[in-house]
Amino acid sequence: MEVRSGVNVADTQQSQKQHFHVLAVDDSLTERKILERLLRESSCKVTCVDSGDKALEYLRLLDGQESDSTASSSSTQSSQQEELKVHLIMTDYSMPGMNGYDLLKRVKGSSWKDIPVVVMSSENVPSRIRKCLEEGAEEFLLKPLQLTDVNKLQPHLLKSLVHSNKDISSCTDNDNDNIIDITMINNNKVISKRRAVSPEPLETITKMKGLAVV
Repeated sequence: MEVRSGVNVADTQQSQKQHFHVLAVDDSLTERKILERLLRESSCKVTCVDSGDKALEYLRLLDGQESDSTASSSSTQSSQQEELKVHLIMTDYSMPGMNGYDLLKRVKGSSWKDIPVVVMSSENVPSRIRKCLEEGAEEFLLKPLQLTDVNKLQPHLLKSLVHSNKDISSCTDNDNDNIIDITMINNNKVISKRRAVSPEPLETITKMKGLAVV
């Protein structure tokens, strides 16, 4: 029997996924339970909140918190994000008060702008889908979500992990030059909106494969 040395790739990926933290936002208790179950089946850590305001509170982006954050140094903001360790935000579109689009805009206009955001809705409205994608949403998924939909989120989680571990801050200034927009509507699912184009994306992701977020 041949014995192979090294770490099993599947085990490594499974161990890594267990550390991914997703912030799920939905005003429906039933929808939150479904999303939480799907994410946990994908071995993700999940924090659920029932409104956009509570999501902003969790991210410390409410008006009072945001003022304190603005007055603080960038190193303090980085340490706060490291403490929370959110790798992906999933939000329902139709919510009372602050809807998913408004939450998306607040996140993309804050220090959390590099965290991937996925918007969900039970309504297939092209104009709504388009504006969310244009505002920076990684994907727009139609409910009811399936496990296959959640599995498609892993590239975004990996990208978030890679970005959070980057030491080269100058890349931020050139983000617009390194992004291509791809919108694909198939079987009522809108997928793959934004993909980063970098000189060595595969090498970077390969290096991250053997790491886990701690």
